[in-house]
Amino acid sequence: MLKFLLFASLSVLLSCSSINLTPPKVAEPNGNKPVPLKQHSESVALTAEPNIAQTEPQLTVKETLWQRLFALYQFPAVDNERIQAQINWYLKHPSYLARVQKNAEPYLYFIVNEIEQRQIPGELALLPVVESSFKPFAYSHGRAAGLWQFIPSTGRAFGLQQTWWYDGRRDVYRSTHAALSYLTKLSKRFDNDWLLALAGYNAGGGTVSSAIRRNKRLDKNHDFWALKLRKETENYVPKLIAIATILANADKYNVELRDIPNSPFFSRVDITKQLDLARAAELAEISIEQLYQLNPAFNQWATSPNGPHFLLIPQQQAEAFSLKLATLADSQRLKWIRHEVKAGETLGHISRRYHTTSQQIMLANKLRNNTIRAGKHLLIPTASYNNTLYSSSEGMRKKSIINRSQRGHKLEYFVQAGDSFWSIAKQHKVTVRQLAKWNAMAPGDTLALRQKLIIWSKQASSQSLLTASHKNQTIRYTVRNGDSLYLISKKFKVSVRDLRQWNLLQKKYLKPGQTLKIVVDVTRS
Repeated sequence: MLKFLLFASLSVLLSCSSINLTPPKVAEPNGNKPVPLKQHSESVALTAEPNIAQTEPQLTVKETLWQRLFALYQFPAVDNERIQAQINWYLKHPSYLARVQKNAEPYLYFIVNEIEQRQIPGELALLPVVESSFKPFAYSHGRAAGLWQFIPSTGRAFGLQQTWWYDGRRDVYRSTHAALSYLTKLSKRFDNDWLLALAGYNAGGGTVSSAIRRNKRLDKNHDFWALKLRKETENYVPKLIAIATILANADKYNVELRDIPNSPFFSRVDITKQLDLARAAELAEISIEQLYQLNPAFNQWATSPNGPHFLLIPQQQAEAFSLKLATLADSQRLKWIRHEVKAGETLGHISRRYHTTSQQIMLANKLRNNTIRAGKHLLIPTASYNNTLYSSSEGMRKKSIINRSQRGHKLEYFVQAGDSFWSIAKQHKVTVRQLAKWNAMAPGDTLALRQKLIIWSKQASSQSLLTASHKNQTIRYTVRNGDSLYLISKKFKVSVRDLRQWNLLQKKYLKPGQTLKIVVDVTRS
C-alpha cells in the first residue's frame, strides 16, 4: 500500500510539471531571434548531502545530462562576428570537439550538479573547455593549473592549498567549488553581468573595472563587447558562448554529442587519514591511472598527511572501497621502514631517498628539531609498492599524455655508459633540444644506463602518437621589465643553469619582449 501511495504521489507531481526536454535555442549567426533561455528548475530531484558529492544519484525524468545542462543556460542571446569566428574554429576541428567531450565525461555530471544547486548559468559548466580542454593536469605559461586553471595566488585566496604533497588547484572537487564561488563573487561585483564576470575570471576583476571606468569617462558603452581588453580576454568569452551554442544546436552544426550518463561518475569517500595511493587503487580494484584521473591533486605516492582526507572513487567501486578501507589496519595504510642513520646523513638526505619530507620524519619520530645522530634509528613512512608502479603513476598525476605527430623514422635508443644528451644528439644528427623534447625531458636531466630514448631520424616517413611522460611541461615565457634569470628561475622553480641550456643563452642580461623556453615540473609550480 505504501509503495502504491508513493508511486501515485510521484505520478501526480510529474503530471503537474512542464519539462521541456528539447535543447533551448541560442543565438544563431544568421540573426534569427532566439527564444529566451530559461533556468532549469522543474526537474524532480533528490539533492545529495552537500559534504558528500554525488553519493546519491539525482532522480530525473528520463532526461540526458546534455538536456539538463542546456536547460540551465542563462546567458543573453548575442550574435556577432567575434562569436561566429570562434564557432567557425570549433567546426573546423571536429576531432577537438570529440576529444573535449571525452575528457569531460568523468567530471561533467558533478559540475552540472553544483551549478544547478547554485542556480547560476549552465554555460559555466563548459568553461573548462576553454580553460583546460577538461584536462585536470593542464598547466599554462601563467602558472595556472587544473581544470579551472587557478594561478597560485588566486588558488590560495580561495582555500586551495599548494604543498609538497598536494595541489588543490588540481583537486577536481575543491577547485570546482572554488571556481564557481569566484565566478559568483565576480558576478556580484559587476551587477550580475556574467560576461563581465567571465572577463574578470580571465583578466582579473581590477583589470575589467579599470576598462569600465575608462569607457565611462569617454561616455562609451561599458558592457563586455564595448571594453578594450587584452586579445586573450576579448576572445575568452566568445569561445565559451561558441562552444555552448554548438553543443546546444548539435544537429544543426552536424556535431555528435557523446552519450554522457546523467548519473554520478564518482563518489567522494572519506579516508580519515593518510593513505598510500597505490594501496587505495588496490582496494578500489582500479588502476593507478584511473585513481589519478579523479584525484590529480596529489603530487606524491600518498595523500597528504594534513588532508584533505578524501578520495574520489568511481561510483561502482565506492561502496566496496569504503568497506575494505574500514577494515584496513593502520599499519597497512603506509609502509614503514626502520632506517639506521649513517655518518654525514641529514634529514634532507633521508627524506629525498624515501620520497617523503623532513617534517614527516620528524613527526613520525617525535623529533623536536633537525638534529639526528649516526647509529640511531628512524621510522620512515614510504611507498608500499615497487618503484615501477609509482614511476608510471607519476606520469599520470603530473601532466596529461602528449600525443604528437613527428616527421621521420622513429628509432628506439638505449643509453650506454658514457652517453650524454649532446653525444646522442650528435650521433643521430638532431639537436639536444629535440632529443629532450621527444622524450619529455629537460636537456639537463640525468640519463640512466639502458634508459630507452625515442629518436626521430630525418628519413621521410611519417609516424605519430609519440607518448611522453607526464613529469615536465614546456611553456614559453615573455621577458618583462625588471626580469632576470635569477627571478625567472625562482618564479618557475628551475635553475639558472637550466634556463641557459634550454635557451642557449650566452649573455648575462635579458631583453624585455624576449621569449624563453622553460621546462616546468607541474608538481613544483
